[in-house]
Amino acid sequence: MIIDAHQHFWIHDPIRDAWITEDMNVIRQDLMPNDLKPLLDKSKITGCVAVQADQSETETRFLLGLSDQYSYIKGVVGWLDLLSSDINLRLEYFKQFTLFKGVRHIVHAEPDGFMLDTKFINGVRAVGSKDLTYDILVRENQLEEAHAMVKRIPAMGLVIDHIGNPNIEVGHFDHWARYMKQLSQFNHVHVKLSGMVTQANHNSWTSADIRPYVDFCLEHFGPARLMFGSDWPVCLLAADYEQAYQALIDCLIELSNDERSMILGTTAIKFYKLFS
Repeated sequence: MIIDAHQHFWIHDPIRDAWITEDMNVIRQDLMPNDLKPLLDKSKITGCVAVQADQSETETRFLLGLSDQYSYIKGVVGWLDLLSSDINLRLEYFKQFTLFKGVRHIVHAEPDGFMLDTKFINGVRAVGSKDLTYDILVRENQLEEAHAMVKRIPAMGLVIDHIGNPNIEVGHFDHWARYMKQLSQFNHVHVKLSGMVTQANHNSWTSADIRPYVDFCLEHFGPARLMFGSDWPVCLLAADYEQAYQALIDCLIELSNDERSMILGTTAIKFYKLFS
C-alpha cells in the first residue's frame, strides 16, 4: 500500500494565498480532490494525508470536510493556534474527528526565536499529550532552532517536512546535513521525503540532484523514519505528479522491497495512525 503523506487542497483566494505569485500560474487556481485522484490512480497510490496550507481553523474544517467526501484522504494535518491558552480545548474538540491526525504551523514565515517561545513549546507539548503529531515546517536556516525546540519537548510524533528545505539548486548540503544529523539522534523525529524537486532548479533538475539528500536521510534516519510525500500541487512548479514521484523512486532503487515499502507507506501509516 502506497501513501502520499503530504499534499494540499485549496480554493484559490488571491488575498489569503498571496504567497502564490503571478509566476506560479500553474497552482494559482482551485486544486481539489477530483484533480488529484486520477494522478494517484495512475501511480497506483492508495491514499494521501491532506496538510494545511492556511493558518486558520477554517482550513482545518475545510480539510476534514473533504475527508468526509473523499475516502482516499486517509488523514488530515490541520492548523490550530498553538499559542492560545485554549489549545487543550481546541485539541479535544478536533480529536472527535477520526481523521484529524496532527497539527502544523508555517514556522518558516515566523521570526527567529519563534520555536523557542514558551507558549509555542507548550502548544506543541499539548499536541503530543493528546497522542497527535506535529509537522515541523522550517527553512534550512531554521534547523538549528528546530533542534533546540525538539530538545525541550518530550518524545512525541514529530516529522520534518520537505527534508528541512535545503537549497538543492545551489547545493547547500553541509549546513543542512549538520543539523539534520543532530535531529536524527532523536528516535521520534521522522522526515518527509517531499518538496525536493521544488528546492532544485525548476527547469533542469534530475534525480541525481536530489539523490545525495535522500541518501543522507536514509543513512541517518533509516527507512522506518522516512515517508514519501508529493507536496502536490506545489510540486507542479517543477514537475508533474508522476515525475515528482518517480524522482524519489529512482533514489530508492537499491533498497529492499521491505525498505521501500516503509518509505512509500508503512512509516506514514504508523506515524499518523492511519486506518485507526
